[in-house]
Amino acid sequence: MKKAMSVFLALGMTAALLAGCGSSNSAPAASGAQTPPTVPALSGTVSTNGSTSMEKVIGALSEQFMADNSGVTVSYDPTGSGAGIEAVSNGTCDIGLASRALKAEETGLTATTVALDGIAVIVNAKSKVADLSVDQIAKLFTGAVTDWSAVGGDAGAVAAIGRESGSGTRDGFESITKTADACVLSQELTSTGAVIEAVKGNPNAIGYASLSAVEGQDGIKAVTVGGVACTEATVLDSTYAIQRPFVLVTKDGATLSAAAQAFFDFATSTAANDLIKAAGAVPVAK
Repeated sequence: MKKAMSVFLALGMTAALLAGCGSSNSAPAASGAQTPPTVPALSGTVSTNGSTSMEKVIGALSEQFMADNSGVTVSYDPTGSGAGIEAVSNGTCDIGLASRALKAEETGLTATTVALDGIAVIVNAKSKVADLSVDQIAKLFTGAVTDWSAVGGDAGAVAAIGRESGSGTRDGFESITKTADACVLSQELTSTGAVIEAVKGNPNAIGYASLSAVEGQDGIKAVTVGGVACTEATVLDSTYAIQRPFVLVTKDGATLSAAAQAFFDFATSTAANDLIKAAGAVPVAK
């Protein structure tokens, strides 16, 4: 009996020792647990400057980004592509906006394409002209054709309306139609909206404007070019001849602020695709 009691006591002491060891091992693990660091919310401003044709795209992207990041303000100064490129080059804005590729002399910069845009060739809604070739468009803008009757319209003097020097839309249009420094313009205007309004008000006018700005407009119509309409699908598959890129321009060697980098990353990601489409342009992120 005494021997049995000794065995029971030994077993009990062993169990107690094991329990004690277990509790001493678990306590440090609990006290050593790490709390995940808190990621600070973005704050500050992001300044963008440039292409007036990118207004809808940059507006949609900015609105969503600010909704997701309440501490950040994104500003947009619609000065035209050339001015926007100059602004980012001299450091007066974070991100330049251009509706054309960089020129050879615009060095020290990087252009990142966020979307493609068709340049619609527009005439007054009352015009009989519905389709033009690239060659006919070039002749209408350079004065080689001066009367609409030569291209299937009612008789009347052609009034070609274009953008100002430095405009990305003008640069894109003239480079594709090979009319650089050769256009004879009735009016030279400083915004896409002004061109549309001028064509609305003149039955003999012809102009050009971003696809995103033309859609849904009364008083004008976009002609087909070589039988191809200017649409998102024909721009993406390159069957529509007159198109150009929408790009974000950054300065080489300059570090963007956390807010500006986050906006740039968002704008160039697939998360922005639906916003870009809704703004009338064709996203390129995959």
